[in-house]
Amino acid sequence: MCDGKLLSMKMLQSHTQQKLNDDIQKLALKVKHHEDNMKFLKTQINKVDDSILDMQVDLGKHHASREAEEKRNNVSIVNTEKQTTEQILLLENTAAGVICQLKVHHGSQASKLPVTKDVLGVVSTLGKANDDNFSRLLSEFLGLETMLAIVCKTYEGVKALERYDKEGMIDKSSGLHGLGLSIGRLVDGRFRVICLEHLRPYIGELLPEDPEKRLALLKPRLSNGNCPPGFCGFAVNMISIDSMYLSCLTSSGHGLRETLFYSLFSRVQVYETRGQMLDALPCINDGAISLDGGIMRSNGLFLLGGRNEVKVRFPVSSRHSSPPEKESEIEEQIRLLNWKKERIVEDMHREEALLNQVKESYIGKKDELLELLKYVNTNSI
Repeated sequence: MCDGKLLSMKMLQSHTQQKLNDDIQKLALKVKHHEDNMKFLKTQINKVDDSILDMQVDLGKHHASREAEEKRNNVSIVNTEKQTTEQILLLENTAAGVICQLKVHHGSQASKLPVTKDVLGVVSTLGKANDDNFSRLLSEFLGLETMLAIVCKTYEGVKALERYDKEGMIDKSSGLHGLGLSIGRLVDGRFRVICLEHLRPYIGELLPEDPEKRLALLKPRLSNGNCPPGFCGFAVNMISIDSMYLSCLTSSGHGLRETLFYSLFSRVQVYETRGQMLDALPCINDGAISLDGGIMRSNGLFLLGGRNEVKVRFPVSSRHSSPPEKESEIEEQIRLLNWKKERIVEDMHREEALLNQVKESYIGKKDELLELLKYVNTNSI
């Protein structure tokens, strides 16, 4: 072959190779573009799913609240704040009993006493459950000692509850012990005290525009990306808290949900049934409970057998149920979100088809380039 023809062929091969490289780079960018679009659409679907789940939980609460109110109107027995306090007062020789007696009989004066001015109250009196069954479950999960724990805002408040003599023995005439003696109640044995400023608070985001300042916790996901069936929410977000305790209780501005209840429940998940809870085990890290009585701890400890009746329970919220109009509004929002999800799924299918088409072209061009390089190498030997 003459030099002119050989040079011409090499230039053609070089041009073809360059064009194939350019085409491959362009197609690679298109593949990435469509893959990024797929990831974005998947994220949008997850967000819509989360919103739907939140609304379904809210709708369930409205239904449960209305049913509970109907039962109360039919003389149904529920645990009230007064009953919780009465149950604590029945427990003799407890520090929680002293705190409750002071609040019942001395009211606002208790907040001015040096010993108790920093005390917010007893754990069981600082939150409320949506219904009696949930109240029993949460109380059993925490146990009586924790339900009777005294909550202080600062460590100074903790120190004020108990004084010691020079030998390190408890001074029974001062602190909460002395206060108990003055009202005819002994404090016997150990008692738990929780110091809010020493707890490690939740440091993530809160749900936007949520008056209850619930925590924006990531919902559990199965390996297929879906939320486990029967998931109702996180226990820390399903406790009702009085507005006065929702913020600015610590020097860093945190409230009871971010400190006390996050410390007690962390990311404990709530499921409708025990079976659904067990099916979701791969997604559970900090324990879970089911509304039919299942309880598991974060360390893989399962509580089996019949329920333990913890007499000191969270009060049931007396908040009035929402009118049917509110429920209809939530149902309409859920319908709109489902419609939005269907449109996004359609976009995903279109994007997936385009991605497969571009990938096919990309692989074809790479094969062409490999064949060209093979031909060039063979003929250059």
